[in-house]
Amino acid sequence: MKKKLLSILLSAAMVSGILAGCSGSSAGSAPVESAENQAETPAAGTEEAAETTDAGGSEAAGGEYEYKEATISLLIDKDSTLDGLEAVCALAKEKLGITVDVEIRAGGADGDNIVKTRLASGDMADLCAYNSGCKFTTLNPSEYFLDLSDQAYLSRLDESFLSAVTADGKVYGVPAGFASGAGVVLYNRDTYEKYGLEVPHTWADFLKNCDVLKENGEVAVIGSFADSWTTQVVYLGDHYNVQAENPDFAKEFEAGTAKYASEPAGLKSWQKCVDLVPYYNEDYTATTYQTACDMLVNGEGTHWIITSDGVLAYINSQYGEDVNKIGAFGVPGDDADNHGITTWPAGGLYVNKNSENIDDILRFLNFWMSDEAINAYLAVQPPAGPIIIKGMALPDDAFQAVKDEQAYIDAGKACTALEYQTAVKGASCEQITQEAGTGQISAEEAAKAYDDDCLKQAVQLGLDW
Repeated sequence: MKKKLLSILLSAAMVSGILAGCSGSSAGSAPVESAENQAETPAAGTEEAAETTDAGGSEAAGGEYEYKEATISLLIDKDSTLDGLEAVCALAKEKLGITVDVEIRAGGADGDNIVKTRLASGDMADLCAYNSGCKFTTLNPSEYFLDLSDQAYLSRLDESFLSAVTADGKVYGVPAGFASGAGVVLYNRDTYEKYGLEVPHTWADFLKNCDVLKENGEVAVIGSFADSWTTQVVYLGDHYNVQAENPDFAKEFEAGTAKYASEPAGLKSWQKCVDLVPYYNEDYTATTYQTACDMLVNGEGTHWIITSDGVLAYINSQYGEDVNKIGAFGVPGDDADNHGITTWPAGGLYVNKNSENIDDILRFLNFWMSDEAINAYLAVQPPAGPIIIKGMALPDDAFQAVKDEQAYIDAGKACTALEYQTAVKGASCEQITQEAGTGQISAEEAAKAYDDDCLKQAVQLGLDW
């Protein structure tokens, strides 16, 4: 149990780029099938036909996989959920003869340094699991990773994921998990029912719900500031509303013509960090991510603004069906008719272009992207966010919060986080959100501090700010 628990808790670095995975065995969770293949897909444990790619075809005629013994290595963050990965690796060994040696590295900033050091020293594993989006682009992908643009299976992937693992027009990654993450307001549905509350569609109505809860002695909003990365999600998860008010904000921000301190929509994101201060649990500066998960499902706090996939994975593994006590809604803005969510594409698996095992790695990735492997992954690691494989629907027994998130996407009310639209992200974001969220600085001061922080990154990127 302890090993499983450790595999569920997501690190700051992986959540920022969202290694969208989930955890926990769910005996009642059926595998997910491609819509176009549901009538033809064999039952779990059988072999299925898949298109053979030029570089890494893993199947021979008649649906039989090419079996050739080989060993490849995969480097992954210590806090990533491993159930799905382990299930697919077991199948790969059985059907392809490929043994995957999983190497565990530190998470967070220490993990980032390990990845960069191993790439620079030529000591990278065959496969590297890492963030997608702006953090991925900082690794200089063309120098270290194999271009996968010619792989046929890429056509199965959602465009939002593909754009997050693309640099200079070339695709370098496949998903490390098969669902996206979202920065949302998770809420305890039992508490909402107890007080007759409805899902709010504006920030003002959300704060009214918080007032009702506070007046009745409830913890209206859970803060988990002991894990400082979690403080960013209020600001980051509000990006849908920023983009709704200014669709060109990301482009203007990268160009330096729009700043958070001077853009009304951007300033509101920082104001929300400040607005929540009166509603947090008393010990919120000492509350950890794991404790916050427990508080939410046990009704010891009603709302938590957080990236949802890791939370749902943890609650599912520790509390089983109680995961469906949790609902989700997007961080509200000012327009009740345009209430959406901010999403984080899955993290990626990247191929070390200098590996001596390229053919075997490509055989493994071709299998990884097959229905058989995806179904095996999702059977033991239910999707904790919207599915990113085209034609695959959520299973009927998907978590309630995931269904809530999917409804926004189906309605066209979703956008990716800012870090997937521009490489400019300040290195001190979580320190600034922590100061704003503890009332040490005002929204205006926080916005200016973040603009100044981003200036440093923009200069490093050669941008004219």
